[in-house]
Amino acid sequence: MKMKTGIDALSFDVAKLHLPIKTLAEARNIEPEKLEKGLGLLKMTLPDMHQDSVVFAANALTRLIQDNSINLSEIARIYVGTESAIDNAKPIGSFLIDLMEQKFGENTLAECDVVDFTFACIGGVDALQNCLDFIKLNPDKKAIVVTTDFAKYDLNSTGEYTQGAGATAMLITVNPRIIAFENHWATNTKGVFDFFKPHRTVSKEAITGNTNNEAWFDNLEAEIEIHKDQPVFDGQYSNQCYMDRTRNAYFSFKKLKQTSDTLYQSWNSIIMHLPYSFQGRRMLSEIYALDAENSIISGEENPAEYQTKLKETSKTPEYKNFVEEKLMPAELASSLIGNLYTGSIFMGFLSTLAHFYDSEKEIAGNTFGFLAYGSGSKSKVFEGIIQDEWKSALANVNLFETLNKSFEIDFNTYESLHKKEQKQSVQSPKNEWILDRIEKEIPNLIGARYYKWIA
Repeated sequence: MKMKTGIDALSFDVAKLHLPIKTLAEARNIEPEKLEKGLGLLKMTLPDMHQDSVVFAANALTRLIQDNSINLSEIARIYVGTESAIDNAKPIGSFLIDLMEQKFGENTLAECDVVDFTFACIGGVDALQNCLDFIKLNPDKKAIVVTTDFAKYDLNSTGEYTQGAGATAMLITVNPRIIAFENHWATNTKGVFDFFKPHRTVSKEAITGNTNNEAWFDNLEAEIEIHKDQPVFDGQYSNQCYMDRTRNAYFSFKKLKQTSDTLYQSWNSIIMHLPYSFQGRRMLSEIYALDAENSIISGEENPAEYQTKLKETSKTPEYKNFVEEKLMPAELASSLIGNLYTGSIFMGFLSTLAHFYDSEKEIAGNTFGFLAYGSGSKSKVFEGIIQDEWKSALANVNLFETLNKSFEIDFNTYESLHKKEQKQSVQSPKNEWILDRIEKEIPNLIGARYYKWIA
């Protein structure tokens, strides 16, 4: 009997504050319908003052452990996908080891391997593939994949309305209850600058007005390094990179499968990276047209004519039905959360599962196709089969019930949080991890972040 490996359990944590997209649109003089009906955006979630990427990861991981009664001695690795690191050397994974041992017992994870994976939004998929390979070689072991991010964009930028924050956590085992992944993985990679978070500097003279490079807060360098959560990006170019990498990986996957049939027809549901809710349906129309039965569209034609044909394809009743059947369930949570970067594709998967769970539709045996993307840029295409026990594994997740309890903030509070002018948390934390303090006095611990559990 073939050994199966995949996701046995899932959990999540999402920022509990949200700004309605309509509120943002009106403040920015954007027609709300352009964002709500054009991009599928309804809310964007935002971290409170006591939250960061470690907090979201720790909350998701704690729930995964508690809800599934996980024996931590069986966990051989906790691998983290993120592009929201809080330190250039110390990985989020090492913080998670410390916090889980605070809660579940000293040295319970002393023999557990941890590492962070960074490749923009595809880092979590990289962590998943690595852990699946490990479990195949060590079937008596278990692994956990965590994704955690805060998607923050500059005020008034074209990415502002796609912000979001949260984490997912997944238990990876043999004979999984939720989904077993097939062995074929196709990758397409190209080094580009479509979206990135560079080291930035500003001259000390510009800050102090002093031309002699005198020490400034112990900085002896003439240039001061600045960290920003916000990326440098080109939205249109990034969309094109998304389409190019995903298309190439898709057809590479088709070769691996050695099939001439329309590949997407074999997938009951399609899970894509969603920077915004409708990104997948906008990007997939090209693959839909190129891999269609008796397709007459060719990328070698006049580019303008080619794009016109793609737009026409996306407006056909057939494509709209395709979107409704195979893509829509993954979009539901994205509309209410925003971009989770590394977690977006897994939240799309969880959204699909929760949709079918809540509608009492049986999907055991269904094949799900995954089209992942990370800027910089890389796509991976893979697939998995939903297992018989998926419903029992979803029983305690309560995705949409949790999202419906999100706390609405006004526009002034949003801007105050974004500018880091807010002095205290909007909501009092309860049953969650918080960022307790950042060390500012002890020289050999400057910048150390300390967390605690609030019951």
